Amino acid sequence: MPELPEVETVRRTLESLVVGKIIKEVDVSWPKMIKKPDDSNVFRLQLNEQKIHNVGRRGKFLTFHLDDYVLVSHLRMEGKYEMADAEEPDKHTHVRFFFSDDTELRYKDVRKFGTMHLFVKGEEQIELPLKQLGPEPYNDPAFTGAYLQRLFTKTNRDVKTVLLDQRAIAGLGNIYVDEALYKAAIRPDAVASKLSKKRISTLQKKITETMKNAVDKGGSSVRSYVNGNGEMGMFQLELNVYGKEGEPCRHCNEEVMKTVVAGRGTHFCPRCQSR
Repeated sequence: MPELPEVETVRRTLESLVVGKIIKEVDVSWPKMIKKPDDSNVFRLQLNEQKIHNVGRRGKFLTFHLDDYVLVSHLRMEGKYEMADAEEPDKHTHVRFFFSDDTELRYKDVRKFGTMHLFVKGEEQIELPLKQLGPEPYNDPAFTGAYLQRLFTKTNRDVKTVLLDQRAIAGLGNIYVDEALYKAAIRPDAVASKLSKKRISTLQKKITETMKNAVDKGGSSVRSYVNGNGEMGMFQLELNVYGKEGEPCRHCNEEVMKTVVAGRGTHFCPRCQSR
């Protein structure tokens, strides 16, 4: 699933491609993808003649800001936005946005897990799915060591489970949690409430540092992720533990291990991240 750095990269690409365009028509071939309004035909009609003023992001959600509405889009596992080429849309194209300048934006999703919600402006912040999201670990002044300290004090869950909880921190996923915990020398299964204030402060800094670096590199193309121009991210070249099971740790040469934490495949160095 694309995490914050990948979604931010998609956002930047889309902003350069669609801002200023006016939606002339929308075609929805998989109505189940439209979660609000209930009727995909109403969704189509409400978007008609709407101009895209900017493309934002909240956690892992894209937000298209229009004249009267905000379209909230989640890519889930395999979702992608692409500007149309001369080819006919394939079977994985489920939503098509036709613009007044005769260009077209397509939403493609192999697994059909992606979602779209259309809100009247302002309502998106007080309704699901955005209202439940915590602060972001990237350019959000609310994400501080003190915030993380308060968060960890309240729970006996392991640290990885807490970091993956979008209600606690928005945008973090499996890849970047593993990488940040490695850089902070904290085991993924460590009990959050038992971490010292100093280690929590270090973790907060390493999370922010990891996310900013990943955004600068365009995200990680570890599976099928590409941005809106079909370009791969390059942060996967800097991964230390994620996907490195059985390989030597870059720092100590110990073999990177893989286990399951929070129901997710989890990578760590047993020496650098000792108990």
